[in-house]
This record gives sequence, C-alpha cells and structure tokens, in this order.
Amino acid sequence: MLNSTSLTALPPLSLYIHIPWCIQKCPYCDFNSHKIKTTLNEQAYIAALLTDLQTELPHFWGRPIETIFIGGGTPSVLSAAAIDQLLSGIRALVKLNPAAEITLEANPSTFEYEKFQGFKDAGINRLSIGVQSFDNEKLKTLGRIHNANEAKTAIDIATRIFERVNIDLMYALPHQTVQAACEDVRTAISFGTSHISAYQLTLEPNTPFGHTPPQGLPEEDTAQDIEDAVHAQLAAAGFEQYETSAFAKHANQRARHNVNYWQFGDYIGIGAGAHGKLSHHDRIERTTRKRHPADYLAAMQANPHDAIERRIVPTSDLPFEFMMNALRLVDGVPSAYFTERTGVSIAKISQRIQLAQQKGLLDSNPMFFRPTALGRRFLNDLIEIFL
Repeated sequence: MLNSTSLTALPPLSLYIHIPWCIQKCPYCDFNSHKIKTTLNEQAYIAALLTDLQTELPHFWGRPIETIFIGGGTPSVLSAAAIDQLLSGIRALVKLNPAAEITLEANPSTFEYEKFQGFKDAGINRLSIGVQSFDNEKLKTLGRIHNANEAKTAIDIATRIFERVNIDLMYALPHQTVQAACEDVRTAISFGTSHISAYQLTLEPNTPFGHTPPQGLPEEDTAQDIEDAVHAQLAAAGFEQYETSAFAKHANQRARHNVNYWQFGDYIGIGAGAHGKLSHHDRIERTTRKRHPADYLAAMQANPHDAIERRIVPTSDLPFEFMMNALRLVDGVPSAYFTERTGVSIAKISQRIQLAQQKGLLDSNPMFFRPTALGRRFLNDLIEIFL
C-alpha cells in the first residue's frame, strides 16, 4: 500500500497487445518473440487475447482506453481478418476512445497492399515499420529478412494507405560510418513521413549478439559522433526530438501510446509475456503474463488467472520508476505529475532533486522535471540519482 499521499486521480489508460511470432528472430532482439515453425493458429491466439482482456476487466472497469499498440514479434504476420476480429472484440469489451491512436508494428517483408488496406479498414490508424537500415549489407548483418528495395516499397505503400507512419532506424551498426548513418536518415526523410525513431544498436544479454558481438562495432566516440550527426540531420529536416529516440515533425504526430508510458500513465498488457501497469487509489500494480506462447495459450484456455502474475509496486520503488520514464522526454513532465501518479510527496525526493540540479543534469524550473542537455547525454547517471 502507498504509505504517503494516495492517488487522487487515475492517469490515462492504454492497451498493449503482444504478438509473439516472427518469420525469423533477429540476433540483437531480446523481446519475447519466436520463429514461426508451423502454421500459425490465429483464431486460437485471438481468442486467448480476448479472454485475457475480459479477465482483466474488473481491474479497470469503466476507464476508457486512449491508445492501443499491437507489438511483437511481428504483428503484421497476422491476417487483416485476424486484426479485424481482435479490434472488434476489444470494442465489444471496453470503452474505447473514438479518437484512439491504434498502432500496428510491421516488417517490410510482410507488406501486401490489400492486406495493409485491410489493416486500416479494421481500425489501424498508425503504422510503425521496422526498417533499421537501407543498406543491404547492414540488413544482412542485423539478420533482417528484407532488403532495401522491399523497405522502400513498404514505406511507399504505407504512406499511401495511412496518414501516420513511423520508420524505425538503427545506427552505430557494425562497420557503419557517420556518412552511411546519415544516408539512412536522408532516405527515411525523403518519404515524407512525420515520425522517425532512431536508436543505437545495443548488445542485450541473452541474445546472439550479446553472446558473440559482431565485428566492426564503432568505438564509443565514433558512436557518439554518429548519434550527433543523426540527430542534427533530423533537426535540420524539421523533426523535433521529443524523447531519447523519437522524432516528430509536429506535436500531434508524436506517438501518444509511448508518451503515455513515459508520463507514467497506465497500460494493460495482454498476450504472451506482456507487461502492464495499473493504478488504483491506494496502490500501483505491475502485471506479467506467462512468457511462452504455448504456456500462455494453455493457461488462457484452462484458467486465465493462472497466466497472470500481479505485484504491488513498493512505495520506495516509485520515485525511480517514475523518473526512469519521465526523464526520457526532452520536455520532461509537469512536476505535479509526480505526486498525482505515484502518491508520493515530492518532499520525499527533494534532496535527490537538488543533487541532480547541482550536477547540472536536471532543469532548475520547479514546475517541471526536465533533463538538461547534459542530463539527456548522461541520462543513466541522472536516473540513477533517484534509484
């Protein structure tokens, strides 16, 4: 239980849906994704997702869903009919904001015009395309199954169907120069999309790259030079960096779903391995689903509650959890959100705030928790102050 101020109002609520299958697992990926080995039973998984959501209903009854994000894995391996069935089932169960942002992640290798038109007809209004690079050698190194031409075709199709399209790019790739990274950015910008995510390749534990790093990774100084050049090129093209790795041409093109995460909003997480966060007036809970798709499906068919683990977040953990999200935002968040969304008094962390300000990592404006330019560059150091 919260042992200080209780939550006076509940934050916005989003829905995350995990599709755990890919055509091929990438060597850098540490997400809960599994290579499709046999025919995918879409009907069974959609039924499990809707059972999952129905089981969760008593924990957020009456609260509207503001955004939906269908992630993975590769959600675009599903048929348009399956996505339509899923979204229709969701609308029947919950109060969905008529203006809700509904995002689907897609892989360029799964693009077909009729299929993606079907996704739009089902209700998808924002598409996020995992391009990573337009360099065929780099794509091969990353284990991607698409090539540069397929990526370009996919973006062209997506921009003709959807008003809102995000392109995912990676930089600081093996043997990548500053010029090559900038060429990827130039190509992405040329399609006229209004949102680009650009993030550095990281070697995650328990991945093939984590076990055996690829040769030719840029040195730290070179990687920083690449990042600076990528950010400068996006800024010159009119993209505003609003989060560590997210850039939008206009404020209304920002990923509302992700912004809700970073502002310490709530989200239901359904699907194999999905995580969620739900606030109640006297506590904040984290939820986790069974990770392996077979275990998740079996539990959903037998006893759905067995697939869901619930944990109350200790009050002592809340300042760090809040700051770990909020300080990713370039503009930060209103300081009032801290008590509103954690139930903890700002006085409890006043010494840490002062320390972060003294180190030049946190803006001194008391109305906002906002990282300085130095704080953005040394974000981990800033966040650790609140650990």
